[in-house]
Amino acid sequence: MSKLVFCTNNTHKLSEVSQILGDQFTFLTLKDIDFHDEIPEPFDTLEENSLIKAKTVFDQKGYNTFAEDTGLFIEALNNEPGVFSARYAGEDGNAVRNMAKVMSQLGDETNRKAFFKTVVTLILNGEVKQFSGICQGKIALTQSGTQGFGYDPIFIPDGSELSFADLSASQKNEFSHRRKAFDAFAAFLLSNP
Repeated sequence: MSKLVFCTNNTHKLSEVSQILGDQFTFLTLKDIDFHDEIPEPFDTLEENSLIKAKTVFDQKGYNTFAEDTGLFIEALNNEPGVFSARYAGEDGNAVRNMAKVMSQLGDETNRKAFFKTVVTLILNGEVKQFSGICQGKIALTQSGTQGFGYDPIFIPDGSELSFADLSASQKNEFSHRRKAFDAFAAFLLSNP
């Protein structure tokens, strides 16, 4: 298979996806192909935002590409922050402020149901495929843990008493939305060498 480019500059996502995929595949980063443009994510769905990232790099550089977009959807907040998860408290993508805004918005709300969703878009020889994964859970009453990134310290997956940030990377991957999406992505690639 020709080389694949992972369309992200997020080092946390790079390391998490590298761990999920292991040595099944090698992929290039945007830095490896000298792509430094910011790619806007103007759409209302993870599917569209993931697609625009993969398509932009595919169109400009000609490599087979994959991109992902992930959101945290909180039932009591009308599914906010959703597609705006990374920029919920401002364009700088500050995780501490994003979590503080979620906790402030929720206040004493007893319905803490939430889910993470990841959508991976693969463009392989011009063909577009999408894969998704969902992890149901709830928003904790307080932050806990130092592992992971983003909203991990306030998200408790169903089936665990601990937040994502309290879990090791391998424990998190037992529940992870990103793991589910990338497992489907990997299965597709392995069946289409």
